[in-house]
Amino acid sequence: MLKLWGRDNSVNVQKAIWALEELKLPYERIDAGMQFGVVNEPHYRKMNPNGLVPVIDDGGAIIWESNAIVRYLGAKYGKGTLWPEDPAARAQSDKWMDWCATVYWPPMREVFWGLIRTPPEKRNLELIETSRKKAADILKILDAALAATDYIAGKNLTIGDIPLGTISWRWFGIAGLERPPFPNVEAWFQRLSQREAFKKSVLLPLN
Repeated sequence: MLKLWGRDNSVNVQKAIWALEELKLPYERIDAGMQFGVVNEPHYRKMNPNGLVPVIDDGGAIIWESNAIVRYLGAKYGKGTLWPEDPAARAQSDKWMDWCATVYWPPMREVFWGLIRTPPEKRNLELIETSRKKAADILKILDAALAATDYIAGKNLTIGDIPLGTISWRWFGIAGLERPPFPNVEAWFQRLSQREAFKKSVLLPLN
């Protein structure tokens, strides 16, 4: 059985869990990271020298980096569904995964860590607000991309929606966060929120 290491409140681990749930693959998840430790143990560092989560072991195929895991699962188990078989269609999904890592997540990470994982007395409110504004500007791009489509690469969910969706839960799930209206992003997020796999793996308390 496929094994997954990582705590279920990690944005990166949630990507892997969501993909596994969408594909209805059996797996065993082992808590790792933060309060659970494990990531600095020799056997884990042998799998991932970075000491980060998630990591999967699929019959001896050891893979780390969350987007790489999602791509692997899609390619092996989700051809024609999460993994578009047409290279041009797949590239539409793929580019948004890279966009998430390089454009969307950096400011959202500052907002999330600042408001959820940092004690109030230690928060850098100026950095949080600057990052919130930057994330809002970035979301204009996503809103425009979703104007004429249900999901990021067309009418069906693909690998590209997975990083977008896990990060967007950090945007929509933080209580009291000022959020300008993005009707297309909001409609897309509502579609995601109706999916059982998304409810089970992503729509968890932010902590």
